[in-house]
Amino acid sequence: MNTVRIPAQGQVVCVGETMAALTPDPPEPLERAEHLRLAVAGAESNVAMYLADHGIPATWLSAVGDDPLGRRVLAAVSSAGVDVSYVRTDPHRPTGLMVKNPGPEGTRVHYYRSGSAASALGPDLVHQEPVTTARLLHFSGITPALSASCRALLDRALEPPAARRPYAVSFDVNHRAALWSADVAAPVLRRLANRADIVFVGLDEAQGLWGSDLTADDVRDLLPGPGIVVVKDGSRTATAFTPEGPATVPALRTRVVEPVGAGDAFAAGFLAGVLRGETLTRGLRLGHITAVSALQVTADHGTLPPPRETERSLSLSDEEWQSLTGR
Repeated sequence: MNTVRIPAQGQVVCVGETMAALTPDPPEPLERAEHLRLAVAGAESNVAMYLADHGIPATWLSAVGDDPLGRRVLAAVSSAGVDVSYVRTDPHRPTGLMVKNPGPEGTRVHYYRSGSAASALGPDLVHQEPVTTARLLHFSGITPALSASCRALLDRALEPPAARRPYAVSFDVNHRAALWSADVAAPVLRRLANRADIVFVGLDEAQGLWGSDLTADDVRDLLPGPGIVVVKDGSRTATAFTPEGPATVPALRTRVVEPVGAGDAFAAGFLAGVLRGETLTRGLRLGHITAVSALQVTADHGTLPPPRETERSLSLSDEEWQSLTGR
């Protein structure tokens, strides 16, 4: 893939909030649950952990509170092989918390992150290590929803035109309706996405934000700026649009335990492909393979298949890959 200019040297830096997460165990409505499982959850740190799994050195940049939950978050992300040395510990603000509430119509999420340590992140980070020596910055649309200073951080990172930035930027739209309404989020997310180099967005997500009848091609028309726009159509396909044309790869069949984290896993797999110089098709396949590892576990971060098995899947003919997808 030569459609995005990414410096050969430097690190991948994933910027955003990671919270402590409480989940009823076994899964049941929160008001009836007797036991809660404590884990961590964060879109950008998920991407960093999966990149590390793929052998791509990754740094997570954020802030946590000077509290036990913050230390739990740092330990969990670090144990996955991610550099957390630049994460700031805030003595005045707490680590964010999310609580999952499983129910018959799906799982709802309750956030307790207003005024959190990560919500105080701001544009000054762009002028500091590790951003100044990064080859790729990864953000999601969750961050600009957290605070005005977080939104200013993305504006500053994306302010120079792509050709003049010292790093490439990937951006996962990742709209969270619990944080801000679609009416408020839609223009902000479109503006930020259109200034990035690589964009990930779900088709249903784009339809909820920018028009209920949008097709994948329409999404690309709405976002002409990025070198690569990846539109994910649920469990069906993912299409990568570039100036040279689109590539579409069907998703793999798998038993879904919980869908949370699959989008982050897909993004990490695709980015790993980009950073290795893979073709669009192999990059999309690597995204699907990585997403499956998240779909098969209740946690956000699952285990990748052995590298030899992954390489076999990447090397399949189109017909052989289709047989894995049931299409």
